[in-house]
Amino acid sequence: MLTAVDVRQIYARCSAEFGAQVHAVDGRWDAPTPLPGWTVRDLVRHIVEEERWAPPLFAGETIDEVGDRFAGDLLGDDPVSAFDDAAARALSAVFADGALDRVVHLSFGDHPGSEYALQLAADHLVHAVDLARALSADEAMDAEVVVAVREWFGPMEAVYREIGAIGPRVEVPAGAGAQAELLGMMGRTP
Repeated sequence: MLTAVDVRQIYARCSAEFGAQVHAVDGRWDAPTPLPGWTVRDLVRHIVEEERWAPPLFAGETIDEVGDRFAGDLLGDDPVSAFDDAAARALSAVFADGALDRVVHLSFGDHPGSEYALQLAADHLVHAVDLARALSADEAMDAEVVVAVREWFGPMEAVYREIGAIGPRVEVPAGAGAQAELLGMMGRTP
């Protein structure tokens, strides 16, 4: 069982992994990613949108209350600064007193804040690999958080697949390592 400190640190480290890739984009915003139809800009926008949603959801707002507040171009002319600002706000929301104990109202039901933080962490981590692949960068992620996310995600995998959040599982050879296993679980070829 992960403690609140563990969950916060996992989130922070996964966010940092994605952030490192954003800071390496170096103008390649139109480069394709491994996600069909998504450019680097599309992928970064997806994470920025998640990060913008995090503060109001951790504060107890519902999806309907947030509404279309974060629709449209969230990256503007300076996508790196837009990411940095959104990431800092999301991190503050995760670290806010009581945030992980509150009920968060998501599109697929109510969940503890700690569960939502882990969902966000997993998305940041796996999309950091997607972004690294798009940029032909080193895709090795923080080994400790990879193991923690893989362990958390194991019991969640079937649910994620059922709701269409991930693609079919990609089988990996035995002993391929935690990152390869997590990527395979998330429908990516390691």
